[in-house]
Amino acid sequence: MNTLKKRIQVENLRLSYGPVEIIHDISFDVYEKEIFSIIGPAQSGKTSLLRCLNRTIDFTRGASVSGKIIVDNEDVRKTRDIFALRRKIGMVAPLPVGLPLSIYENVAFAPRCSGLKKKSQLDEIVERCLRQAALWDEVKDRLNNLGTALSGGQQQRLTIARALSHQPEILCLDEFSIAIDPVTTMRIEDVLKELKREITIILVTNLTHQARRISDRSMFMLKGDIVEIDRTEVIFSDHPAKKETYDYVNGIFG
Repeated sequence: MNTLKKRIQVENLRLSYGPVEIIHDISFDVYEKEIFSIIGPAQSGKTSLLRCLNRTIDFTRGASVSGKIIVDNEDVRKTRDIFALRRKIGMVAPLPVGLPLSIYENVAFAPRCSGLKKKSQLDEIVERCLRQAALWDEVKDRLNNLGTALSGGQQQRLTIARALSHQPEILCLDEFSIAIDPVTTMRIEDVLKELKREITIILVTNLTHQARRISDRSMFMLKGDIVEIDRTEVIFSDHPAKKETYDYVNGIFG
C-alpha cells in the first residue's frame, strides 16, 4: 500500500468536446514526490487530461468536464482562484514557446507579475530556476540575449525554468522531448529526477522507453480510457495485468 500523500485525486472524470466524449469516466491518484507517466497512442486523451488538471481546458470552446479533480483536498473545478491553481500546477508544452524577451526576463516574468520588484531577489530566482533546468552554465554570461535565439533544446530548458519560477508544487510536462535531440532529452530527464525530490511530476509521453527510464508509476491510456496503472517496472514487465499494455509497450501496436 502506498503511504505517500495523495497530491491529486481524479474521480469519475469525463471530458467532451461538443457531442464527442474524449475521456470516459476515469479515476486515479497521483502521489507527492513521484514521477507519474501517462502513456498511450495518439488520440488517447493524454494532453486533454493534463489540461483538465490546471483548468487550461477552460480556454477550449465547447469543452465540457464532469467529475472531480481534487488537488490537496480542493476541488479544482470549484476553486475561485484560478491563477493560484495554475501557479501550483505548472505546465510545459510539447514545443518550446519562448517569450520575446531576454533569457533573464523569460524567467523573471512571472515573479514580476506577482509583484516582486527587488533585483537581488529576482536575480536569485533566475539563477535558481536556470540551475534547476540545467541551463545556467550555458547562459550565465548572456542573460540579456533573446531567449528565442537559443537552440531548441536550450529553449525547452528555458521553458522549464520559466515554469519553475512560479514555484509549482506539481509540474506537468506534455511531450517535452518531441523537438529536441536525445542528448538534451537525457539531460532534462536527469533534471526531472532531481526535481522530484521537491515536487510531483506528471509526464505525458509517447516514448515508452522514456517512461520506463524515469517514472515511478505509469498509467496506460487508450481511446479515453485507463487500461492499467501500476509501478513502472510492472507496466514494462513481461506480465502486466492487461494484454493491451504488453502489446503497446512492446511496440506490437500504437
